[in-house]
Amino acid sequence: MANTTGEPEEVSGSLSLPSASAYVKLVLLGLIMCVSLAGNAILSLLVLKERALHKAPYYFLLDLCLADGIRSAICFPFVLASVRHGSSWTFSALSCKIVAFMAVLFCFHAAFMLFCISVTRYMAIAHHRFYAKRMTLWTCAAVICMAWTLSVAMAFPPVFDVGTYKFIREEDQCIFEHRYFKANDTLGFMLMLAVLMAATHAVYGKLLLFEYRHRKMKPVQMVPAISQNWTFHGPGATGQAAANWIAGFGRGPMPPTLLGIRQNGHAASRRLLGMDEVKGEKQLGRMFYAITLLFLLLWSPYIVACYWRVFVKACAVPHRYLATAVWMSFAQAAVNPIVCFLLNKDLKKCLRTHAPCWGTGAAPAPREPYCVM
Repeated sequence: MANTTGEPEEVSGSLSLPSASAYVKLVLLGLIMCVSLAGNAILSLLVLKERALHKAPYYFLLDLCLADGIRSAICFPFVLASVRHGSSWTFSALSCKIVAFMAVLFCFHAAFMLFCISVTRYMAIAHHRFYAKRMTLWTCAAVICMAWTLSVAMAFPPVFDVGTYKFIREEDQCIFEHRYFKANDTLGFMLMLAVLMAATHAVYGKLLLFEYRHRKMKPVQMVPAISQNWTFHGPGATGQAAANWIAGFGRGPMPPTLLGIRQNGHAASRRLLGMDEVKGEKQLGRMFYAITLLFLLLWSPYIVACYWRVFVKACAVPHRYLATAVWMSFAQAAVNPIVCFLLNKDLKKCLRTHAPCWGTGAAPAPREPYCVM
């Protein structure tokens, strides 16, 4: 269980972890820090530099990357120091509160942002025209500011002792002290985090249901058009003839049925562009859902441990389970860039453009010209 004293523990020579355990923790957290800082920095630079990525989803992704990078740069070095000194806090009580505030702030910020992203993903697919018209740069800025404001509101009360920020030796970090519910003052904060995660997955569930229902829709015309000398008759004739003329296969004079299509060619192009945009939005939705699912998987064990401390007084949380849960929550700061580069084709293309060594190999040599005898 957490220590019950009000002040952070001071370092002493007799309190030290076994060298093998401390070494494994230092190496693991160092690897997480390197991957998080490098991956989030590269992803942020790509979004800032590429004009093709100056869209609402990538603005939200940029905010998530910056938050994870700052968390790795500010909070994790203090965890390294506590592990290095045998799970002891060697800094002041005020610094413990500040570090705990930052850790909780970034956790709630990620939860609020993922919820907002899930809502925008639903709007982008279910109400694409409204989304394309309303989701401007200023709208994105307002959503991001709202997420940060709510995160500060959730993380700030313990600074004034509404809730308790303390150094938890079993976790090697300053964080909420989760006590038995009769004396607990942090239950509401953990309930809010659980509600946010449940609401986010409920929105994605509604989005999946929407896509499933629209996949079952049958086309209006079931009978194919009949071709006679490149002229089509019957149901679907206008659309088939237009497709052939656009592809360059039309012969003879333009059929009368195509006159309206030729005049409204720009509108048709806009409709086709809209369908491509919807496909892109679906790809982004899959990427963000993977990020949300990993956030749930990596934070759930720690949330379970917190509720265990709150509601179960008879037995303490097993040390090995708690250590694993804590370090899984640390790993969450490094997984977003990996998921994005694996699932997003646009980000892969931008990375290949800006990284000369990313190519798959030397370009094939040009063939010599030849002539047919």
